[in-house]
Amino acid sequence: MASTAAPVPTKVQLHRRSKQLELHFHGQAYQLSCEFLRVHSPSAEVKGHGPGQEVLQTGKKNVAIDSLEATGNYALRIVFDDGHDSGIYSWEYLYRLCREQESMWQEYLQALHRAGKTREPGVQVVNLMDPGGG
Repeated sequence: MASTAAPVPTKVQLHRRSKQLELHFHGQAYQLSCEFLRVHSPSAEVKGHGPGQEVLQTGKKNVAIDSLEATGNYALRIVFDDGHDSGIYSWEYLYRLCREQESMWQEYLQALHRAGKTREPGVQVVNLMDPGGG
């Protein structure tokens, strides 16, 4: 019978200059940007307290990670330079982010577009097109 335990990374390395977190699972290396990790934080501040309560994160293009802290043997607490520090990223969640990064990123970009928001800090988007097309 196959084990259902969450995979544990064999390597976790923060690349500050490129703002990437490198994770190795099952011999495969993955790179997650600080921005991607920040906008997908598992914290209640981002996820809300239930379905439909998610808070779209905007202006996080330049966010960086200040520090990583092990949380037991099951997770990382990531402290971001914008002050966000309440997300506990379990190994299982990090592995999901690695595997589903492409689709999750596209969904995020689409959500920003629908909301008329941007990844750029301090930028407001105004849609001048009439929604009725007229």
